Amino acid sequence: MIQMAVLGFGTVGSGVVEIIEQNAHRIERAVPEGLHVKYILDIRDFPDSPYGDRVVHDLDIILNDPEVRLVCETMGGKEPARTFTQKALERGISVCTSNKELVAAFGPSLLKTAREHNCSYLFEASVGGGIPLLDTLLSNLAQEDITSVTGILNGTTNYILTKMESEGADYKEVLSRAQAMGYAERNPAADVEGHDAGRKIAILSSLITGKNVGYEEIHVEGITGVTMDDIKAADELGYGIKLLGRCCVTEEGLEVITAPFCVKKSHPLYPVRDVFNAVLVHGNMVDDIMLYGRGAGKLPTGSAVVSDLIQMARADKPLVIRWDEEPMELVPFGMQKHCFWLRVENSIVDRVLALFTDSTELLHQDFSDFTVIMTGPVREDDFAQRTAGVEGILSVLRILES
Repeated sequence: MIQMAVLGFGTVGSGVVEIIEQNAHRIERAVPEGLHVKYILDIRDFPDSPYGDRVVHDLDIILNDPEVRLVCETMGGKEPARTFTQKALERGISVCTSNKELVAAFGPSLLKTAREHNCSYLFEASVGGGIPLLDTLLSNLAQEDITSVTGILNGTTNYILTKMESEGADYKEVLSRAQAMGYAERNPAADVEGHDAGRKIAILSSLITGKNVGYEEIHVEGITGVTMDDIKAADELGYGIKLLGRCCVTEEGLEVITAPFCVKKSHPLYPVRDVFNAVLVHGNMVDDIMLYGRGAGKLPTGSAVVSDLIQMARADKPLVIRWDEEPMELVPFGMQKHCFWLRVENSIVDRVLALFTDSTELLHQDFSDFTVIMTGPVREDDFAQRTAGVEGILSVLRILES
């Protein structure tokens, strides 16, 4: 048996152990030696768990055991996850993780440590939960020049927006329901303000470029400003509103953004509902590929972690991921071009239309209490300058062009 340890016995960590125990017969088809969880590191004890006798509180017990070949880190947060991961890699122990915050912040340095100590660092579960996304990008699409990645990368916000659209419930009501069902944390800021999706698109952007796209360099907006009026108007005009992470190679360079977008009902991302995630990848040869599935949860995310464990167990040499520490230069946010959706008071329609007379596409639709105006491509800084100080603009969204 290949001996391993799990760091953190919370939702994902317990899912990993459950999968390894229950699906041992399937795992042994890929890894004939089998995987065995020898240790579970946590600050707590679990006397009622069937795995309680494997719990330890000291990382050194794991690091000093020569039988331990693999570690999965499911603790979450930056510390002590970073320190524990670093120490394991420095011992030549391969590590995989579901920790998007850690990967987004320290992925390049941890990959470098892994290379220096002849072991592997994998993080399939950090972006799409149970969706086999990273391996698809790095292996199955390794021959492709990836020109864009657009995804619904956060199940909590997709659930909220779906229920607002299908039930007509307002944001606060649906958020409260999501918290009660365990889809949203008591403090939901990481989800609803876009930080979770922003970290994930930073990881994806880094992997397709091979350079480091810092999360702090990305413009991030959440869904807290989306109202039922926006949802209803979008629906009537043939759109849905989705929180998207998007990176796109343009003539100016790489553009990366996380924000709510109006998505046409004919677009493949529109039907993605509730807590499901989906990522649309465009390669220069293969064209469009979409991957769809549960982006979070104990067993879906645990399954992605176990897939990394299997890869590391089967490999006869370290698995190399190219993600250098060199910063990737992004197109500044102000220079990015987007089509805009403005919901405005009826009294200022003519004034707003006059601001965009040079737009190649300018449409407007009157509703009883407001008007929706849709522009053609406009630079972000130009849009901000034109609309600065204009009172009566009720909301602004972007429109997904493709």
